Amino acid sequence: MPGFMTFFYNLLYPLEWLISWVMWLWHWVFVTVFRMPGGSGFAWCLAIIFLTFTVRAVIFPLFNKQVRSMAKMQVIQPEMQKIQAKYKGKQDPASREAMTRETMALYKKYGTSPTSSCLPSLVQAPVFMALYNVLYRLANIAAGKENGIGAFTKKVANEIENTYFFNVKLSAMFTSSDGTARALIVVFVVLMCLTMFLMQWYSMHNNMPREAMQGKQWQMQKMMAFGFPLMYIFSGIVVPFALLLYWLTNNLWTLGQTYWQVNTFPTPGSPAAERKAKRDYQHEQARRKRLGLPSIEEEKVMEAEKEREERQKNGFQRAQPVRKRRKK
Repeated sequence: MPGFMTFFYNLLYPLEWLISWVMWLWHWVFVTVFRMPGGSGFAWCLAIIFLTFTVRAVIFPLFNKQVRSMAKMQVIQPEMQKIQAKYKGKQDPASREAMTRETMALYKKYGTSPTSSCLPSLVQAPVFMALYNVLYRLANIAAGKENGIGAFTKKVANEIENTYFFNVKLSAMFTSSDGTARALIVVFVVLMCLTMFLMQWYSMHNNMPREAMQGKQWQMQKMMAFGFPLMYIFSGIVVPFALLLYWLTNNLWTLGQTYWQVNTFPTPGSPAAERKAKRDYQHEQARRKRLGLPSIEEEKVMEAEKEREERQKNGFQRAQPVRKRRKK
């Protein structure tokens, strides 16, 4: 296993190198442009936060695709349930093959797939592991036991190692800390659990069709909304505090992005879609009033009156289509 892990982290080295330079560049911006004292180390905290912003900005197109894919997956749930009910209890190869074929045809019809919603996570996972390895090795780099990584020379590693955030070292871990440090780490872990729960809860209760908010699948999703955030309790105590700072910033970004995405591109038939329809109606009415145009209702009345007049003019006779003569 150690040999495999060494091979795996060697594959991540280019990403570690890139992360070190992105952090260094943001640190340089805060120290040089905004005149922050470089020796205080707080600029390194901001560098981690803006590293998160950089990563999220890069993967935003994937996140947008993920949300749209998840919305489509929610829309097709009624049809998916019909397929599952159709082949319920049938375990023979022909039935299983037919069920798979119909399911894939449904995905193709709506232009989605279950794997589409995993893309941002698949991209972020290597970044997270590379950042973890970089932060984990900083102590050895600062002590001269390892060579530097990209922009993280021995001098820079010492700066980061001596950086404090509310009296907590960026390299501190729950297992090796006490007092104030442990309390702040616990606060960060709780905030991480809370933000992840809010993301899932808000999306479930606002961006799912009302008919999908029932049954076993709905109950399972509610259990996942409560269960998934708990993983931070176990992982949060074995990673450096700097990584918790990155993680919490990432969750806050995702929470805000989820709120924007749900209200801008809601799933048809969901509560968010109903609210958006009302907002669009009010905005359109306000626009028409501002420009001196008829309201939506007045326009419908005018169109109905025009249609009535045309029917009276034509004697209530439907115009018959004229057949074109073929050239001989």
